[in-house]
Amino acid sequence: MMNDSFCRIIAGEIQANAGQVEAAVRLLDEGNTVPFIARYRKEITGGLDDTQLRNLETRLGYLRELEDRRQAILKSISEQGKLTDELAGAINATLSKTELEDLYLPYKPKRRTRGQIAIEAGLEPLADLLWNEPSHDPDVEAAKYIDGDKGVADTKAALDGARYILMERFAEDAALLAKVRDYLWKNAHLVATVVSGKEEEGAKFRDYFDHHEPIANVPSHRALAMFRGRNEGILQLSLNADPQFDEPPKESYCEQIIMDHLGLRLNNAPADSWRKGVVSWTWRIKVLMHLETELMGTVRERAEDEAINVFARNLHDLLMAAPAGLRATMGLDPGLRTGVKVAVVDGTGKLVATDTIYPHTGQAAKAATVIAALCEKYHVELVAIGNGTASRETERFYLDVQKQFPNVTAQKVIVSEAGASVYSASELAAQEFPDLDVSLRGAVSIARRLQDPLAELVKIDPKSIGVGQYQHDVSQTQLARKLDAVVE
Repeated sequence: MMNDSFCRIIAGEIQANAGQVEAAVRLLDEGNTVPFIARYRKEITGGLDDTQLRNLETRLGYLRELEDRRQAILKSISEQGKLTDELAGAINATLSKTELEDLYLPYKPKRRTRGQIAIEAGLEPLADLLWNEPSHDPDVEAAKYIDGDKGVADTKAALDGARYILMERFAEDAALLAKVRDYLWKNAHLVATVVSGKEEEGAKFRDYFDHHEPIANVPSHRALAMFRGRNEGILQLSLNADPQFDEPPKESYCEQIIMDHLGLRLNNAPADSWRKGVVSWTWRIKVLMHLETELMGTVRERAEDEAINVFARNLHDLLMAAPAGLRATMGLDPGLRTGVKVAVVDGTGKLVATDTIYPHTGQAAKAATVIAALCEKYHVELVAIGNGTASRETERFYLDVQKQFPNVTAQKVIVSEAGASVYSASELAAQEFPDLDVSLRGAVSIARRLQDPLAELVKIDPKSIGVGQYQHDVSQTQLARKLDAVVE
């Protein structure tokens, strides 16, 4: 069950009251589906519609995952003996997974880092001294910490160790990360470049060989195209934090953000150059790499969400396309070498005839005679032509048939054949047409989906209906969940 505060949050987001949310959550937890609740439990939810319920279900999952993670983090920090009231308050207050992980970062168990090794070598006092009291000379102070037994061979090793200690400390500052993240999201550009030597192999990605645009505004189709290019080893993706400059500046504006956050003021003190180097390293080696990975993930997640929503709308439009009705229909599943598969169904969708013709391999006259005879015998009113390979050639062939045989008056319609091959080899198709060759079952599906798209397409896995260009690049679990919801 959800706590009261989460119920109030969701209620505000879906424009309902907390009681409605609590009732809906109970129903979902009992195993009821969103369509069932929307249709048959309106009196319990106070009339929540399917859109509100879908949003509630999604948000419910997020908040529950957040709460599980929150409790695990609180337990981990508590077991370390580092959980203060202030930290616990911040962890309990956040409603963002990103912010939660930022707060946990300093306490997250990790492999021994250079900073930890430096602390073990006793260099933390040196780091704090040089950062807080820049009037001290770095080399003079570092010389006091040289100890071969601890792995500090010289002053450079001591100063490097002190630098790593501060870098890791600053890079785990949740408030600092939030400031830099916000700046990058508003100002940085996503940059795509071609991997050297991959120009010819990756020609289909040529639009992205030298491409950049604001990271916050990358449309889903371009983002998915660039990520596909990277996955195929054609493109390199990176983040440009300072797109206002033609050439990379010596000092990123993000370094100034870090300095301001840390209260660093440079006054030509002996340790100022070293302190400035700490900031530069913190940015380039720690913060940039961390946030570049995170923001790339955000772009991909957002692009997948947008693409999945588009796919869902496309599927909805396909399923809800106006049915042609109870009219005898011929389905043509185009092909070149393997021929055009023909199926005729009567007004009820019952299969009455099948054939295979070869109009594109020198047998057009014979094929035309077959089509004309079938149209006349079964009083065909509609001809559904699949939109796959050889679709245009088959369409031209049918127009020629009409010229040769004026009595062939059936109206042609180009129909999406996506999923027809999947259906033809499915167990359901085998049960429906046990004696029909697999290659001909697709033509039956094409004919029927013109008669009644919804009745025919629900037989096919929604992911196989071909609802978008990048449907295989997105989370298949989320895609299946969204498309199944459309079908429901």
